[in-house]
Amino acid sequence: MPARLEVWGDYACFSRPETKTERYSYDVMTPSAARGILEAIYWHHGLQWRIDSITVMNPIRFTTVRRNEVSAVASADTMRSAITSGKPAPVIYTSERIQQRAATVLRDVRYVIEAHFVMTSEANAGDTPAKFMSIFNRRASKGQCFHEPYFGCREFPLNFRLWESEETPQGFEAGRRDLGLMLYDMDYSNPKDIRPMFFRAILQDGVLNTEYVRTMS
Repeated sequence: MPARLEVWGDYACFSRPETKTERYSYDVMTPSAARGILEAIYWHHGLQWRIDSITVMNPIRFTTVRRNEVSAVASADTMRSAITSGKPAPVIYTSERIQQRAATVLRDVRYVIEAHFVMTSEANAGDTPAKFMSIFNRRASKGQCFHEPYFGCREFPLNFRLWESEETPQGFEAGRRDLGLMLYDMDYSNPKDIRPMFFRAILQDGVLNTEYVRTMS
């Protein structure tokens, strides 16, 4: 039986990679963001979450905000070099690097994530799908999480609860909407060459179905 999780919040920003400076959100939550929410609630090395669909419950609305960011990012290579050499790691001072940037974000969002998981080779002998699903359902029903889940950016926290209704969640609109290319997830098969994977995102009756993407990949 798949896991169904309802998530909602005031704002969300699932940034398009082509607009990194002035952030502009995708129209709906990306599958990788949905996976991150599930992992925030329950992660285990013996399972991998697979997103089946995302139902968009509220109409898609945008708003513009200004956010404080910094003009530099910490380099992993520089940090690694500092650790191996014993030299002090470089520091980014917010007061010196702060910049205000515009962001076009989603507002008043609500989704129902439907997903399942697959067992991995790192699962323990006593681990079973029923055990993992029971743990996830218990944690989600009690509001427990390893870290606070969020909608794309940490300043946009979300609320969550199990979708316990026997009725299928309904999208906010009928018909077909083409959302264009969207980030599906990152390909970690080669840790030295991590690559993004994109797919043609279609909303059918308010539902983003990703099952066919896994079939093709």
